[in-house]
Amino acid sequence: MGLSLKGRIALIMLAGALLTVLGVLATAYHSLVDDFEQLYSQRQYNATVRAAEQVEQTLALRQHTLESLASQLSNGTSLYSVAELLARLERHPALRRQFPDGVMVFDANATAIAETTLVPGRLGTNYADRSHFQALMRTHASVISHPIIGRTTGAPLISFLSPILSDDGDLLGILGGVLNLATTSILPEQRLSEARREGVSFKILDTENLVYVYNGQELASELQPLPAPGVDPLVDAVLAGERLGVTERSGEKQWVYATTHLQQLGWLFVRALPHKQVVAPARAFFMRFAGISLVIGGGLALIAFWMAWSAMRPLEAMTRRIHTMASRVGNEQPLPETGVPELVRLARAFNRLTAERRALSQVKDDFVAVVSHELRTPLTSINGALRLVDSGVSGPLPEKTGELVRLALRNGERLQHLITDLLDFSKLSAGKLELAPVPCCLNRLIDEAISGNGPMAAEHEVSLHNACGRALPVLLDPLRVRQLLDNLISNAIKFSPAGGRVTVSVEPAGPDWLRFTVSDQGDGIPAAFAERLFDRFAQAEHGTMRAVKGTGLGLAICKELVELMGGRIGFYNRRGAHLWVELPVGTDTELDLREGSLS
Repeated sequence: MGLSLKGRIALIMLAGALLTVLGVLATAYHSLVDDFEQLYSQRQYNATVRAAEQVEQTLALRQHTLESLASQLSNGTSLYSVAELLARLERHPALRRQFPDGVMVFDANATAIAETTLVPGRLGTNYADRSHFQALMRTHASVISHPIIGRTTGAPLISFLSPILSDDGDLLGILGGVLNLATTSILPEQRLSEARREGVSFKILDTENLVYVYNGQELASELQPLPAPGVDPLVDAVLAGERLGVTERSGEKQWVYATTHLQQLGWLFVRALPHKQVVAPARAFFMRFAGISLVIGGGLALIAFWMAWSAMRPLEAMTRRIHTMASRVGNEQPLPETGVPELVRLARAFNRLTAERRALSQVKDDFVAVVSHELRTPLTSINGALRLVDSGVSGPLPEKTGELVRLALRNGERLQHLITDLLDFSKLSAGKLELAPVPCCLNRLIDEAISGNGPMAAEHEVSLHNACGRALPVLLDPLRVRQLLDNLISNAIKFSPAGGRVTVSVEPAGPDWLRFTVSDQGDGIPAAFAERLFDRFAQAEHGTMRAVKGTGLGLAICKELVELMGGRIGFYNRRGAHLWVELPVGTDTELDLREGSLS
């Protein structure tokens, strides 16, 4: 272990304090979780009681509405006519609010004789075989059914029945209302919204028929049976009669639940919270408590640790500064020469090294600029002489000699282009490149760039196409725009397959802005290379010599030039690579574009 004695003492003090505090916290944590489980179980129970009471009240209200109306549907000895029954039902708008799925009148034998909502085949149907009808006919008392399947609708229903009695207490008929559980919720919307907001699982179970009244998710178009024993631990627990509790599966706690039984209908209201959600506040409280305890228990140890290592902090800061300087070009500010004598001497040594590095970098840039300039002058003469020889000024050349001359000329022009890139790059890096914007024609600049790159395109068997349309007047530096186009077109040629096509197109990019795009039909820019596309000396690996010719400065220079012009540069892949440049060009150009003929 490479710690000093002071460091080891500080570490022992810190570890001892931490172990003591952790021992106390571990004991307190389990008690805290148990308390939260009980607290949330009681909260869920109170919520289920309130939900059950509200459901019971709304059921009672619907039932009372039927009972009040039932006494108005007979003259004391017999039912009114069907027309009179329907008229009296229509005079009670509360019925539609309480029973949106319809109200029916049955005769004393439980045969449907009138209905407010017409359902094909329901009139004339006898329901005397239904248990809730039998209970009413036997007791002459109002009845609310368990969830049933409608005989004619096939939908899950709850049926409300109220007897129509004569003055002597004889059964003259039955008034019934239905609620379609697939379209109408009997649950208080406030409770449902509260449950969803709190992440509570809220369900209603019919324990006599073992079906869901509400499955906790959405209204169902059919009655869903409860899962088989062993499938859902929560359903198993509540059916076992446990009012409050915590369910487990495979030794892991899942739900903290509470239940309430609605005796009138045999329904069981269940609310459950995920165990993780229940203990989350306990854990949050515990973490705050633990943090305070750790701070208090380890205070002295931390002070000792800080004192032992205080001398190392300036050194760490210097290390980070050196890493930053090494990773960021041009960030060579000197280190502060402060602190203990050893750190001052280290900072002075590093500052001296940085100064030498800066001087060497300047010498390198000056050397590149001078050598490039000196090379360009004789190379221009050599290329000029080769062009004269190739043009036949000195007389006709043998075929083999002509091929060698043209080969030398192509390579001389390529070398001159590389030297120009190096010179421009030096000027851009030094901030000495200036723009000279003048009125010019963008279409003509594109044609000149295509013509200048024609020999290279022919060598690679690639065709060049100008899709700009008519002439476009712009206010730009023609030399630098031509340089941009040359670099983009030559780059596209390198990555185009034999027989491919490179297209230059122009379109408006906003008020007073133009975008020109150079597109090829190659494989596109690899995703792994995309972030380095405009970096200096970066080149993609495409398994072909064409992909690696050049210095890797072309696109880097394009990026520098575009930013110098106040524009933007980027690319996208779509059946080839598309490199685009957006430049501000002036209001006259935008007017022409709106009139225009750009393709």
